[in-house]
Amino acid sequence: MSDVVFSLVLTVHVLVGLGVIGLVLVQHGKGADAGAAFGGGSSGSLFGSSGSANFLSRTTAAMATVFFITSLSLSYLASNKPAAPSSVMDGVVQSAPAEAAGDAVPAAPEDDSKAQAIPK
Repeated sequence: MSDVVFSLVLTVHVLVGLGVIGLVLVQHGKGADAGAAFGGGSSGSLFGSSGSANFLSRTTAAMATVFFITSLSLSYLASNKPAAPSSVMDGVVQSAPAEAAGDAVPAAPEDDSKAQAIPK
């Protein structure tokens, strides 16, 4: 479930980031008004003479806020992910090795008095 949420927040983050870039590129700078006064451009636009600045700047501010929130959310989700195993063998449970028939060691005698003396 966490991966789905992370992917969703990441998708929203990328789309909002692209939207902020687009909105900033569409807006005109402060120097554009001086050029329009001398006939360099039309003062009227799609949103009116002053309406575009308010609409675009407010939309940019709202999208920047969403971008900031998704940035914080992504950092929180990334820091709380469980650590991935660093090796393929990390998840393997090891058991005691099985004894082979040829590897068995004979038992030592329990009593030394029963041991036979070796003739000289």
